[in-house]
Amino acid sequence: MQIRTLLAGSALLALLAGCAAGPTDRADEPTVDASVATYQGTLPCRNCDGIDIDVELRGEEQAAPEERTFTLQASYREHPQDPPDENYAGNWEVLSGTATDPDATVYELTPDGEGQIYYFLRIDESTLELIDPQRRRFQNNEMLQLQRR
Repeated sequence: MQIRTLLAGSALLALLAGCAAGPTDRADEPTVDASVATYQGTLPCRNCDGIDIDVELRGEEQAAPEERTFTLQASYREHPQDPPDENYAGNWEVLSGTATDPDATVYELTPDGEGQIYYFLRIDESTLELIDPQRRRFQNNEMLQLQRR
C-alpha cells in the first residue's frame, strides 16, 4: 500500500512540475504578422528588361487610414541610363469599384512627399494588378500583376 501511495505521489509531483515549467522558449520560431502583406512582380519596361516591384502593405483594410502604411521599391533591369532604384513610403486607402466592376477593391498608394500615386486592383488574396488612375485595367493586364509572397 505504501509503495502505491509513493508511486502515485511521485507521478502527481512529476505532473505538477511539468505544468509549472512555464512556456518554452520560442525565440527561434518565425512570427507571422497577419497585418503585413508583401507582393512582388516584374512590370514591363519600354527601355529596359523590366521593372522589379516589391510592395509591402501594413495594416488591415478595416484599420484607421493612418495605420495603413506601405513601402514600394522599384528597380530597373538593364536600363541604358541606369536610373537609381525608386523607394516610396506612405499610406494606402481602400477604394470601391473600377470603371467596369462596382464591387472591385482598389488600393490607392500615396507616397509621403513627392512621388507617383499607384493604384492596384485586388484580383484575389494573392494577386494585385496595376491599373490607371481612372481605375481602368490595361490591355496587357496579366503582365502588370504582383503576387503575394
